[in-house]
Amino acid sequence: METATAITPILIVIGAIIALFLLLYILPVNLWFTAQLSGVRINLLNLVLMRLRKVSPSLVVNAMITSTKAGLNITSNDIETHYLAGGNVNGVIRALISADKANIPLSFKLATAIDLAGRDVFDAVQISVNPRVINTPPVAAVAKDGIQLIAKARVTVRANINQLVGGAGEETILARVGEGIVTTIGSAGNHKEVLENPDKISKTVLGKGLDSGTAFEILSIDIADIDIGENIGAKLQTDQAEADLKVANARAEERRAMAVAYEQEMKAKAQEARAKVIEAESQIPLAMAEAFRSGNLGIMDYYKMQNIQADTDMRDSIAKPGTGKGKKD
Repeated sequence: METATAITPILIVIGAIIALFLLLYILPVNLWFTAQLSGVRINLLNLVLMRLRKVSPSLVVNAMITSTKAGLNITSNDIETHYLAGGNVNGVIRALISADKANIPLSFKLATAIDLAGRDVFDAVQISVNPRVINTPPVAAVAKDGIQLIAKARVTVRANINQLVGGAGEETILARVGEGIVTTIGSAGNHKEVLENPDKISKTVLGKGLDSGTAFEILSIDIADIDIGENIGAKLQTDQAEADLKVANARAEERRAMAVAYEQEMKAKAQEARAKVIEAESQIPLAMAEAFRSGNLGIMDYYKMQNIQADTDMRDSIAKPGTGKGKKD
């Protein structure tokens, strides 16, 4: 009994401590007191309701203290709404303070819209104060004389606060500048003109209004380097000549194949004709035999024909050169 009596006060003390911690968690008195000392007027009940709405009271109070010290008029309801929307409260507050110090017009509504759009609003304000230099990748273009030029440019941009929501980013700026460089070099009659006056590219590209519809304002475009690449015109002419040569060779091969085919056809026809002659000559003995049997040819006629044939063969042999019989001693 005495042990149970001794344990009971200890349990009461532990329970009281736990209840005190729970009360301090539910009622953030320390935050409320800090806010009052910082000149921020906020209701303690409002802090309790923030906890119930799953909003961090410390985040809201610290943001209000920072904005109040900077002279900004932002309510706790505005901060809580932006927090519940998934925004970066501290980034927005920093951006508003930086814009206010730099005399850049930026409202809390616009800042939260930029933040919720996925852009870094504080970085945008910094770019408005300190313009950023963007280096373009090497851009290759060909002048009218066929010489390729490879140019690199430095683009100085400043953030356009009012175009950050819905405006295009740096990739669009680089693409448009690259397109302008290609167009300017391509319209040059000679690559030497571009090498002698590289500022011609800058002036032409800058005058095209490439920052239209983007989140940036182009301040300057400077050509950092221009290198001479390949002789594209000569290469194209060489490739064309090679292509023409291949076509001519193909046509010549086609004509040769047709000639060979025609020759083979003529040989075949000649062989066919010789075969017919041989066949016709093979019919001569049969015809002569039939003429003997029918009495249309006599023996004396046959001998005369043989003599005529022999005489013809002899004349042919004498007329042929190299036989030795027709040569003089």
